[in-house]
Amino acid sequence: MSSTITGHVESLLAQLPIPVSVTLPNQTVLGASKPQLKVIVRSTKTLALLAAGQAGSLGQAYVEGELDFEGSVRDLMLVAAAILPKDTIERGGASPFGRIVARLSSIWRHTMERDARQIQFHYDLSDEFYALWLDPHRVYSCAYYKQSDYTLAQAQEAKLDHICRKLRLQPGERFLDVGAGWGGLLLWAAEHYQVDATGITLSKHQHQYVNELIQAKGLQNRVRMELLDYRNLSQHHQPFQKIASVGMFEHVGRAQLGDYFSTIKGLLAPGGLLLNHGITSGVPNYKQMGAGMGEFIEDYIFPGGELTHISDVLKHMSESGIEDVDTENLRPHYARTLWAWSDGLEAQLDAARAILGTDEKGVKSLRAFRLYLAGCAMAFEQGWIALHQILAHHQVTEGSAAELEAGEQEGYPWRRDYIYTTPSQSTADTLQEVATA
Repeated sequence: MSSTITGHVESLLAQLPIPVSVTLPNQTVLGASKPQLKVIVRSTKTLALLAAGQAGSLGQAYVEGELDFEGSVRDLMLVAAAILPKDTIERGGASPFGRIVARLSSIWRHTMERDARQIQFHYDLSDEFYALWLDPHRVYSCAYYKQSDYTLAQAQEAKLDHICRKLRLQPGERFLDVGAGWGGLLLWAAEHYQVDATGITLSKHQHQYVNELIQAKGLQNRVRMELLDYRNLSQHHQPFQKIASVGMFEHVGRAQLGDYFSTIKGLLAPGGLLLNHGITSGVPNYKQMGAGMGEFIEDYIFPGGELTHISDVLKHMSESGIEDVDTENLRPHYARTLWAWSDGLEAQLDAARAILGTDEKGVKSLRAFRLYLAGCAMAFEQGWIALHQILAHHQVTEGSAAELEAGEQEGYPWRRDYIYTTPSQSTADTLQEVATA
């Protein structure tokens, strides 16, 4: 064992915000005698990664069994944040050649066939596993903590209603949910706003689950869930008055964002509203998280995921002919959401092991998700990544003196009051039931 490496590790341990010990492959213990967190290293290579602050690569070592820990995952993230290099973001695309390579790579990574495989890799892991730590609606996106003491379930219902109100959903409107997940927003909009709702997904599990819910609720006459790529939607449907895309455009790929928004515009009726809700990078020219974190996400969690800065999103949206009218950053809301998911999973690790199994795939999947949920919570807290809701519309006029007042009756009203006024009684009753449950 290199004395230089162990010396670096001992120096690192002395600077951490909590007492930590590290057990080496030869069973030598470094660090605190009464540790709050114990780290067990099983190879010299992994010890070198620890000395270098390669938190993402250490995550891979944990998944592969080369590293373990005893203590809370929250404490583990405190340590991870402390050992990371000051600049945790890899930037790219500065040179013309670099931009060409990045674009070609993005195009290659996001064919229809490859996107379907990548989505199914993540979302079809196990419905029962996700149900352990998601809310009852299985909403797998950022919640909205309208009140600071909201539970996860309350915050997710508040988010669903926040989106519906931003979109000004009206009974009978054709509503599209792009990447509808387990149907939380799709069914909320149908049941509380009486829209004619269509959802799409590439996940076979989600497709089956939501269609069973639709039948059980007797909504098959005005709600449907299709196993369909968004790029094929125009072949099957007339334009929609309202469209939501929640937690989906991160999977589109940077090189496809222009085509993505152009496709959405083609699906959106003139004057219609779009709510695009998705993860964005915290800095421009973002390539991926550094210190091995980007590779960890790609290999174990979201293959094909690509983030871009809000400025790039708005640029592509504008170039497609969709005008943004309201943008909201929910970054701290997503940090709290992820911690709620992480805490929920940590409280049911035995149940998770029973669902995923104790074979190599099951063990690795659980280890990966423990780090993924807590690590993403830390990333949102640190501001490395963000979450933006962008409300936009299919503009039907070049502007006029009467546009401000005309918007009160149709299209976008150009004032935020409508989002915050008292909801309909049925929605208010439902939210009250959740709050007192």
